[in-house]
Amino acid sequence: MSKTRRNTTLLSLDGSLFPVKQRKPVPHEFVLEALASLSPVTRPMFGCLAIYVGDKIVLILRDKRDRSQAADNGVWLATTAEHHQSLRREFPHMRSIQALGKKVTGWQVLPADAEEFEQAALHACELVLAGDPRIGKVPGARRASGPGARKAAKSSKRAKAPKTTANKRT
Repeated sequence: MSKTRRNTTLLSLDGSLFPVKQRKPVPHEFVLEALASLSPVTRPMFGCLAIYVGDKIVLILRDKRDRSQAADNGVWLATTAEHHQSLRREFPHMRSIQALGKKVTGWQVLPADAEEFEQAALHACELVLAGDPRIGKVPGARRASGPGARKAAKSSKRAKAPKTTANKRT
């Protein structure tokens, strides 16, 4: 007899039962609706939902139920420190992500518990729709993990090392 896995539910479709993994509800779904014309792609990241437009990550949607982690719930903006001041004029409640452990980070949050959160989040969507260069980053290439990946990285570094004339005889 097979065991039902954790996070699964048995559903009946056409009279048959099969396990289906339960999905988390999309946090702050209105943000995705506002960006729909850009055909955004979503991916799970840090237990949240990352939103990509083209090759850029633009926003992360976060709604953790645990009260100890709720401070960073809201809409995260992918930006850089050079844009913080100008963005803060438009989003007075914006601040750095506390969960990342640094005082200032590129990621900024529009906190879900702030006044007029939805209006601020929709304004961020308007900036993304307009192609505002202050929001969005092209993520760096992912590094493979494991011992094989480390060996490959070391060998590629050796292959790219500049040749010196010290070893040549003249």
